[in-house]
Amino acid sequence: MKQSAFIVSLFFIAMIAAYLIYEFVLGNPANFADYVTKGTKEVPASGNILGMTYVGGPLVSLLIGLSIMVFAIIIERTLTLKKAAGKQPVPKFFKKVVDQIRAGQITDAIASCDAQRGSVANVLKAALTRYAEVTSNKSTVDVEKQLVEVQRAVEESMMLETPLLEKNLIALSTIASIATMVGLLGTVIGMIRAFKALAQAGAPDAISLATGISEALINTAGGLFAAILGIVAYNFFVNKVDNFTFQIDEANYNVMQLLKSK
Repeated sequence: MKQSAFIVSLFFIAMIAAYLIYEFVLGNPANFADYVTKGTKEVPASGNILGMTYVGGPLVSLLIGLSIMVFAIIIERTLTLKKAAGKQPVPKFFKKVVDQIRAGQITDAIASCDAQRGSVANVLKAALTRYAEVTSNKSTVDVEKQLVEVQRAVEESMMLETPLLEKNLIALSTIASIATMVGLLGTVIGMIRAFKALAQAGAPDAISLATGISEALINTAGGLFAAILGIVAYNFFVNKVDNFTFQIDEANYNVMQLLKSK
């Protein structure tokens, strides 16, 4: 529910920001050659990229909004995965915890997990905390049941950590797909406008023809930009999540082997 609320809020904020950028930055009268004399925004000033982008039409605003969403999700995922890594490098932290477990210092190992934080530390803490609970009274619980309880605690912790690592990745891939479709739609609309200018009797309307072609190419470029950025970011974060999952599984396996030996 919180994830959906974040995406919906981000969508509205991005669309409002995109509209303001489109109308007041790209659509600034200074970006157009004939605004002073004719009061129109159809012909950009010579070499003015902002004016050329504005000519792409209203769909440019939507593409800007989708690009803002991609950037926002990239920032959010970067901060979240950095937090999930913990305060120390995972190999260094894991070596410290393993040494403490071998020395029988379970309480100190749990304290190390509290200090480290992050996904790996949270899973190990769940395992060690449950191990300390079930071994506090050895007469009532046999060894096999103790290990089953510890493994169950690990699985429950994994079920909580994994969704946090994968949060908003589906939204990122969806935005990349939508941006491609929006860019294609803008391309089709621009080409329709260009062919309409060519279909007029007599000499074709040069301004309408140029506007149509510009609209088609600008929307194509905008859609490809948002889609490429989204796809690259999605693959990067999926790889990061896979690495986290591998580290958690490896840490869990090694800790369980140590606990079994005890």
